[in-house]
Amino acid sequence: MKLRNLFLTGAMLMSIGVSYADIPVYLDDSQPLEKRVEDALSRMTLKEKVNIIHAQSKFSAPGVPRLGIAELWCTDGPMGVRPEVLWDEWEQAEWTNDSCTAFPSLTCLAATWNTDMAELYGKSIGAEARFRNKAVILGPGVNIYRTPLCGRNFEYMGEDPFLSGKMATRYVQGVQSNGVAVCVKHFALNNNEINRHTSNPIVDDRTLYEIYLPAFKAAAIDGGAWSFMGGYNLFRGEHASYNPILMNQILKGEWEWDGAVISDWGAVHDTATAVTGGLDMEFGSWTDGLAGGMSNAYDNYWLANPYLNGIKEGKYSEDELNDKVRRVLRLTFRTAMNRNRPWGAMGSDDHKEACRKIGGEGIVLLQNRNGLLPVNPENVKKIAVIGENAIKMMTVGGGSSSLKAAYEITPLQGIRARFGKDFDIVYERGYVGDTLGEYNGVKTFQDLRDFRTVAQLTEDAVKAAENADIVLFFGGLNKANHNDAEDSDRKSMDLPYGQNELIEALLKANKNLVVVNISGTGVAMPWASKVPAILQAWYLGNETGNAIADVLSGDVNPSGKLPYTYYADLMQCGAHKLGAYPGTPAKDKFGNDIFDMPYNEGIYVGYRFIDKNKLKPTFPFGHGLSYTTFKYGNASIDKTSGKESDTFMVSVPVTNTGKRAGSEIVELFISDSKSSIDRPVKELKGFSKIALLPGETKTVTFEINRDALSFFDAEKHAWVCEPGDFEALIGASSADIRTKVKFNVSGDNDSRLTFNK
Repeated sequence: MKLRNLFLTGAMLMSIGVSYADIPVYLDDSQPLEKRVEDALSRMTLKEKVNIIHAQSKFSAPGVPRLGIAELWCTDGPMGVRPEVLWDEWEQAEWTNDSCTAFPSLTCLAATWNTDMAELYGKSIGAEARFRNKAVILGPGVNIYRTPLCGRNFEYMGEDPFLSGKMATRYVQGVQSNGVAVCVKHFALNNNEINRHTSNPIVDDRTLYEIYLPAFKAAAIDGGAWSFMGGYNLFRGEHASYNPILMNQILKGEWEWDGAVISDWGAVHDTATAVTGGLDMEFGSWTDGLAGGMSNAYDNYWLANPYLNGIKEGKYSEDELNDKVRRVLRLTFRTAMNRNRPWGAMGSDDHKEACRKIGGEGIVLLQNRNGLLPVNPENVKKIAVIGENAIKMMTVGGGSSSLKAAYEITPLQGIRARFGKDFDIVYERGYVGDTLGEYNGVKTFQDLRDFRTVAQLTEDAVKAAENADIVLFFGGLNKANHNDAEDSDRKSMDLPYGQNELIEALLKANKNLVVVNISGTGVAMPWASKVPAILQAWYLGNETGNAIADVLSGDVNPSGKLPYTYYADLMQCGAHKLGAYPGTPAKDKFGNDIFDMPYNEGIYVGYRFIDKNKLKPTFPFGHGLSYTTFKYGNASIDKTSGKESDTFMVSVPVTNTGKRAGSEIVELFISDSKSSIDRPVKELKGFSKIALLPGETKTVTFEINRDALSFFDAEKHAWVCEPGDFEALIGASSADIRTKVKFNVSGDNDSRLTFNK
């Protein structure tokens, strides 16, 4: 067993009689960070500098033992702390104390539209990483939903850069309050899993800056993220993890970011471009480094001996190395050598409560005709629960986000716990999908094999439905390949395993059907117009069953809204309509096979494409219902309008007109009525979640500034706010605008702006 380094802080040394004069500056945590970094750098040998920028094991880097600079330990996230693996292998270490709290998917978090929930999530998962003595948690993922087929959509925060950026900012701040660094991923344009190592997105600068960079920028600047992870994909012919445009020009240059860039595991392919392209730490280049001998050992990583020898031979400058080491030292001093970090906690009651609360707040009530939900005990006595996803544990699987959860309450367990005393509950499988209960050595110990034929499964499910007062069907996707899983995309938007046919059969048997779709992304719903009630329930972690039962029963009034457009079919998605997925074969600069993927839809992603082409999706971006109702008053511009200012305020009163307390997400979109370039019909630029008692009214106020009105001018390489007429559109979704107000902006981009009614 290899022991981790111990280090002494200045305060510790003082306690044993060592004066501050004897303490190296880098160990004196009362000194400014940059002074500590420079002092440590000045004491390191060339070999030590090279050692600190690459892995020594599957998930750790060595630090500098001679100087007492601690190792850096990473862990996969972003929805829970990954179980321990062996030193140099992916196989489980088989610890008995590394079970975590499995939190809801980041799609669910985004669906809360609540930045307070994002901070709670971050604080909770950060505390678990801290308890396990991890310095870096590999997440959050903030890549944009470009296609509903992307296998990792469940790890991301939706299709809109503004929403993703606001949620990511608070998540980052929550995690890092524990002295644990986030590693924001995958920078950038990792928008598909098919051909992910060879995809070469062809993206113009305006699309890059308006759609695919803002969430990363928010995490870096507003959130203050301490590390970033590059993607596997290429960008303009160079791999993302050491792409000079992404890493040097944008992240470290334009954004003046001082953190460390970490490669995705196995994303580095040569030394020269890794040295010059902005990569700071190399991980995972081989999967069996120790057993394979020197040919595959960590000292032979691209940023190890080949780099060291290159410096000695004069091929590379030590200045570039010093910049990398400075960034790694900052990361180390902010985390592993930060004596003011809290102790953390694992599997606490607070974390269970956070899991349940975030899950309940993120569930989206998509449809509820005739008030079928919440389940009403006055006219419901017998409930038929049908579907594999009612019993399947979902915390295991899906790729690097697979978790070893301390426990997992399935939907059926949650329903029985909440309704079992008052209702007769029967269960039928209905369909058989993924019967595996193991991923990467973590096992659920569920035996989901079922040897009935499809016809028999359907017949048994229909019989149960015929004899029930209400039918709760639990379907959707799972974490198997070509569902919601890393390293594979879905093959279509259709529900797998014959679920559409089963839903149609259940509808004929019982009109009181509730479809609970568990997935991390949108699915085709050809039956949507016939099913009275539909819930989007996500992957909800430990408390899945309880969170779903909370909403079905009405104990929690649903308040989530979609963070992406629910397309009726793939042709409503620009990437597919315009033939821009999954790419065409090409060659990189070394002659290797790659896939060029032109982003033909440009800035028209999600609701932007829907609006431009006047399409009607199954459910629009930002949509979500409640068990109560809300009335919006007229929007108004505040009395300071007309004065020179860089900001102004738009307000709208919102009233709960129903009989239940509930929360409404009020969404602000901006429309540029006349522009010198083509712009979306409208773009999200603000949102606010408010809780209202029956009959209560609150006024929601949005601040509109230059950023909310600007577009990226690729020729000027600058954000431009043109004078002219604009409109603030406020509503309950991108397709449900309740009130609007026009205003005019005068003044040029380089002067203070004047806003006029």
